[in-house]
Amino acid sequence: MAMDPEILFFDEPSAGLDPIIAAGIDHLIVQVKKAFRMTIIVVTHELASAFLIADQMILVDKGNIVAHGTPEEMRSSTQPRVRQFLDRVAEPEVSQELDYLQMLTGGPTNTGQVAGWRRGV
Repeated sequence: MAMDPEILFFDEPSAGLDPIIAAGIDHLIVQVKKAFRMTIIVVTHELASAFLIADQMILVDKGNIVAHGTPEEMRSSTQPRVRQFLDRVAEPEVSQELDYLQMLTGGPTNTGQVAGWRRGV
């Protein structure tokens, strides 16, 4: 803040924090935004924080912007990927050739083992 930035970035500012401390961080970000009238970009998976802090939101999926709008526009979106994210709906079942964990991690198929895990240790 000493250098009077035009844009302030926060990357997962409440990750790993309990809800009380996270709420305090959210409040601090909102106060900084109002007091310094600056652009603040917050990367977060915490929906409550995002909807509290944001004037505009962007939903990124696999490196692509899939939605952009105000918090209210995002809440009322009928776009399937937005609804899936906001409603916390898991991916549909995947085929027998590829299990869910492998789909998420991009790992090899049918290895029968979880990376870093050894039986009987």
